[in-house]
Amino acid sequence: MSNNAVPYGLTEEHEAVREAVREIAEREIAPFAAEVDAESRYPVEAQKALTAAGFHATHVPEAYGGEGADAIATCIVIEEVARVDVSASLIPAVNKLGSVPVILSASEDLKQRVLPSIAAGDAMISYGLSEREAGSDAAAMRTRARLEGDTWVLNGTKAWITNASVSEWFTVMAVTDPEKGASGISAFVVHRDDPGFAVGPKEKKMGIKGSPTCELYFTDCTIPADRIVGEPGTGFKTALRTLDFTRPTIGAQAVGVAQGALDAAIAYTKDRRQFGSAVSDFQGVQFMLADMDMKIQAARHLVYVAAAAGEQGSPDVTRVSAAAKAFASDTAMQVTTDAVQLFGGAGYTQDFPVERMMRDAKITQIYEGTNQVQRMVIARSLLR
Repeated sequence: MSNNAVPYGLTEEHEAVREAVREIAEREIAPFAAEVDAESRYPVEAQKALTAAGFHATHVPEAYGGEGADAIATCIVIEEVARVDVSASLIPAVNKLGSVPVILSASEDLKQRVLPSIAAGDAMISYGLSEREAGSDAAAMRTRARLEGDTWVLNGTKAWITNASVSEWFTVMAVTDPEKGASGISAFVVHRDDPGFAVGPKEKKMGIKGSPTCELYFTDCTIPADRIVGEPGTGFKTALRTLDFTRPTIGAQAVGVAQGALDAAIAYTKDRRQFGSAVSDFQGVQFMLADMDMKIQAARHLVYVAAAAGEQGSPDVTRVSAAAKAFASDTAMQVTTDAVQLFGGAGYTQDFPVERMMRDAKITQIYEGTNQVQRMVIARSLLR
C-alpha cells in the first residue's frame, strides 16, 4: 500500500464550471425540485438544461463528441446539481457510470456506436450489475449470456437500475462461464430496442424520487456478438475498475446535498427568531453549523483527491475512492439530519427542502457499494 498523497489543484476552468452549473441549477433545476419529489416524476427540466449547456455527460472524451472534462470537473457538475436536487444530479452521474465500462474496455467500433449519442444528449446509458440476490455479493449474479452463432442471448433480471426507464443504452454484466466464478462474468451493451429486453415498473422509494429505478428483464434477449465489452470473462474486472472512477461521483453527490442543507440551515437560523434573538446567535447552533461546514469541506477535498487519483492512475485509487464515497455519504447523512434539527418542527414538513435532502442523502450510503463494503475495501487495502 502506498501512503503517497495524490496531488490535485482546482483551475480557473474548474471554478468557471462551478459558476456556470450553479447558475443553471438555481435558475432551471431548483424551482422544480420539490414538485419532482412530490410527484415522483423525472426531472425533464433538468435534463433539458444540462444537455443544452453540455453538462449532462461531461466525461465523454472529445474523440467521441464529448467535452472531455476531467474527473474533478465532472464531480463539480454533479455536486452543484445535487446541491439543489439529488435526483437531477443522477443524469450526469449515471451517464458516467453506464459509459465508463465502454470507455475502459470496449472495442473502438463499439465506442463509436455508443458514446457519440450520449455525448450529444440523444441517448442516456444505465448500468446493470445488481440483482435481487446479488447486491453486495455481485459475483453471485444469475443473469446468463450464451453465444449462438453471431449473437449473444441473455436471460435473467437486473434490479435497482437507476434511470432505467429513460435510458437507451445499458451496460449489463452476465455470466458466460458459470464454472469460473467472477472470471466467468462478461460485460455487454444492450439497447432498449433489442428483442427480448424489457424495463420493469418504477420502484417506490424513500428518496431520489425523480430518478426512475427499475428492474431489467432479459428473456432470450438477442444482441450482436460484437456488443460484448472487452474479452469474455473480463466483465467483473471491468465492473470493479468502473467503480474506482465512479464512487467519487457519489461522494460529489453527497457533498452537494450536504452543502445545500447547510446553506438552507444557515439562512433559516439567521432569519428565525426565538427568545428575542436570531437562532443563529445561540452558541449551540453555531457549533452545529461549524461542525457541518468542517465535515463538508473535508469530504469535498477527499472526493477531489479520489477523482484525481483516477485521472493519475494512482495505485491507491481503489482505497481512496472507497474512502471518499463512504466519508462523504456519512457526512451527507449527518449534515442533512442536523439541518432538519436546526429547522425544528418546520424541518419535518415538506414546506422546506431539508426533509427531502435528508431522504435523498440516505441512498448515497447504499448504492455503488454500501458503506460497510467500502470499509471492507479500505481495510483489505491497508492489510494487503
